[in-house]
Amino acid sequence: MGVIGRRGAVALGVTGLVAPLALALTAAPAQAASCTTSTGPYQKQVEKFLGRPVDGKQSATDCKAIQAFQNKHGITPNIGYAGPVTWGVMDLMNKQKAVGNKPNKDGKCPVNKGRIACVNLTLQLSWIQDGNRLVYGPVPVRTGRDGYETRTGLKKIYWRDIDHVSTIYNVPMPYSQFFDGGQAFHSVGLSMWNPPGSHGCVNMTTTTAKKYWSLLKNGDDVFVYGRKPGT
Repeated sequence: MGVIGRRGAVALGVTGLVAPLALALTAAPAQAASCTTSTGPYQKQVEKFLGRPVDGKQSATDCKAIQAFQNKHGITPNIGYAGPVTWGVMDLMNKQKAVGNKPNKDGKCPVNKGRIACVNLTLQLSWIQDGNRLVYGPVPVRTGRDGYETRTGLKKIYWRDIDHVSTIYNVPMPYSQFFDGGQAFHSVGLSMWNPPGSHGCVNMTTTTAKKYWSLLKNGDDVFVYGRKPGT
């Protein structure tokens, strides 16, 4: 997310979840860290999630499995401890998978707007629908962290820049589609579960951002609702 460095003056104003989950697991390599021998408060839950023997006691193999998960998603400290941050990511993944191909089951994203991109902050999911028809998704996304929350409400895409670069953070924001001031859909090279979150934009994998680019256009509606865990 960044203030829009537009070349002209700008007024700021599953297809199923399983496949997208598999596509969104890359994260920057974490520095090597030693494994802790301490049993975490979410040991049993983490063991179950990782398919480990559920005995509630930390072992060397438990630690290595937990640490591998932490490294994959950029969770720090990456010492293999079954703490609240690691379990929070796993719990969110479980909830995302449970949605299946009915992300708007609660009817909170409007079905009377035609094609619309929906963002559920609570579940960190986004999808595109047309009336009651699911067009694409749901897919995991990475929204604004505490203090930089992605703003809620009904919005419209008003500017698209395929090779945008943030003028605040000086980082690339490929496939940017702006819908609220400096907040946009765009791709990042991080895991979608990398805490604590973005600076307000809706981060996506490259695959998802390209698909959104092909399916949406200026003037299309965006609806953001819910509350990101931890904000």
